[in-house]
Amino acid sequence: MSVEVANETAHRVDERELADLARHVLDALHVHPQAELSVLVVDEEAMAALHVQHMGEEGPTDVLSFPMDELRPGSDGEPSPPGLLGDVVLCPEVAARQARAAGHSTADELLLLTTHGVLHLLGYDHHEPEEERAMFALQRQLLLEFLGERR
Repeated sequence: MSVEVANETAHRVDERELADLARHVLDALHVHPQAELSVLVVDEEAMAALHVQHMGEEGPTDVLSFPMDELRPGSDGEPSPPGLLGDVVLCPEVAARQARAAGHSTADELLLLTTHGVLHLLGYDHHEPEEERAMFALQRQLLLEFLGERR
């Protein structure tokens, strides 16, 4: 599984942990081991520009996902086909504000946002209440499994 993490900010980010988490999520959802994913960490200015350009919304956001080959989760015994999963873009400055409001660390918020972004790349969404419940439950489960293995 190829997961590239690039931090283009001055913020300290545990790139290895983000890559390990992304691999955990992809493995758990039976994504082909030859799938490729990129995680990019950008500042608020770059995120705001991406947010306007791709979503038509002003200001920075916490995470954006840009799918490429529209891969979907596989199943036990039948992984998804290989391909380019896409890009997850994170903004640690926005994550830090959200983390303070939620009462946890910025590092934990970035893990949550990485999981969220990868799920979006795999076709999960939260526009409808039932979709939101399913996506957020899976997000929580995957993150807790990962943290349980790490800590």
